[in-house]
Amino acid sequence: MKTVIAGAIGECVHVAGVINFLRLAEQAGLRTVFLGPAVSPEDLIEAAVKENADLVGVSYRLTPETGERLLGEFAEAADELRQAGVRFTFGGTPPVAERARAMGFFDAVFDGSEPAETVLAYLRGQKPGAATEADYSQSAVDRIRWKRPFPLLRHHYGQPTMEATLAGIREIAEAKALDVISLGIDQDAQEYFFHPERQNPRRKGAGGVPVRSAADYRALYEASRAGNYPLLRSYSGTDDFLELAEMYQETINIAWCAIPIFWFNRMDGRGPWGLEDSIRKHQEVMAWYGERGIPVELNEPHHWGMRDASDVTFVVSAYLSSYNAKAFGVGDYVAQMMFNSPPGTSDAMDLAKMLACLKITEPLEDDGFAIWRQTRTGLLSYPLQDDAARAHLAASIYLQMAVKPHIVHIVGHTEAHHAATAEDVIAASRMARQAIQNALAGQPDMTKDPAIQARIGTLVSEAEVTLDAIRNLAEDSVDDPLADPGTLTKAVTTGILDAPHLRNNPFAKGQTRTRILDGACLAIDSAGEPISESERIFGLFEEEA
Repeated sequence: MKTVIAGAIGECVHVAGVINFLRLAEQAGLRTVFLGPAVSPEDLIEAAVKENADLVGVSYRLTPETGERLLGEFAEAADELRQAGVRFTFGGTPPVAERARAMGFFDAVFDGSEPAETVLAYLRGQKPGAATEADYSQSAVDRIRWKRPFPLLRHHYGQPTMEATLAGIREIAEAKALDVISLGIDQDAQEYFFHPERQNPRRKGAGGVPVRSAADYRALYEASRAGNYPLLRSYSGTDDFLELAEMYQETINIAWCAIPIFWFNRMDGRGPWGLEDSIRKHQEVMAWYGERGIPVELNEPHHWGMRDASDVTFVVSAYLSSYNAKAFGVGDYVAQMMFNSPPGTSDAMDLAKMLACLKITEPLEDDGFAIWRQTRTGLLSYPLQDDAARAHLAASIYLQMAVKPHIVHIVGHTEAHHAATAEDVIAASRMARQAIQNALAGQPDMTKDPAIQARIGTLVSEAEVTLDAIRNLAEDSVDDPLADPGTLTKAVTTGILDAPHLRNNPFAKGQTRTRILDGACLAIDSAGEPISESERIFGLFEEEA
């Protein structure tokens, strides 16, 4: 095991940065020795020899002029060790770091502006300075493993023109703001990419970047080949799914697929397919990506949550998502957990709902099926005021860290006002990083709250009732009801899966009523009183009888 020693040199007694550096070194699997404050250059060199150090961390946070003289003397005395292969790194305030950098003695210099994962990457062996694509994994799962304990950061980005989007992607990549850029493409590209005759020039750029060719996607990918070489992914579209999938793999090396079960069709007005046909098409997409070892995300639960569905329906859809991914050959499944949906849910009940999603799906995991946790802030939950929105972003992500996400999908603080610019994305990334670092430094275990634990139990048991009701809809000839398009369609048309926003929808029952009570979103009866799933489902079939 390699050894790292570190301390504050000379008369400097500020060691918080030293402690953080050594904590990251431990996470990198290194043996650490803390030398403390006000260490003389002679004692620091002696300790490096005694401990057979591979890396020596030096810190100084006082007057730049004094620090420059002290570091110069230290560098002269320690040069023999450096020639023997010992590496030296410096950490201090920006003015002192600037002078330390100019000396050319230190292998790396940190001034406190660097994200913690940058320091961790250095400690794991990444060379300081300009990185290459080889320094950053281009596989989502490998990158998750490499970056632990920090989650991958993802953000949606797309401007109304190709030129602006290309420039913005380059800026985001060079800032090392994100690990994953989710391309926001315009509506015509989602619906009619392979049918230019159906595209409406007046809609060009509506909702994102107007990509119109494979060459456009290649250009977006090339723009990302800088900084920390972020992964790219894009919408799975609403038609021509497999053709789009093939193009995404060839042009942007898509990080993972995201597709729903029940949505992006005529039921929500976002695609040409009916409900049952679209379910079948979506399952084909899962299988296509699964065969190629590309992760799949089913962005299903939050579509119900954003339509004010009950917490139980949210949990049921989370299980159906994991179940269908596994049934259709997906090996790495990205479990999307959108907090704050619907708005008004309390933090405690929101966390309980997500933990219930994890608990009910956990038995599906095995050697061939891994679940990777991805959290995000609710799309509809942001306040309009900028300061309040920034506070909401940080608070939401801090709460999300309680489920130990592998990926944090940052929803920018500008969401309620405008589509995020590159500058907005970079700012949101900084806020998210700070919230994440605060949590990783020692977040209280909120999952142990008795009220949260009780709610998890209730949600899981209620969700099992709903899942059994869906199974009972299947024809006798159906072997696997929860993966059968006909049965899943019946779950919606009969109202077993339902949401208030589906009222008057030709594909859904739309009769369920919900209400936020004590921070939870509950199904209610005509009198406004909470009802159990058994009561709600019994009422559906009693009406038919």
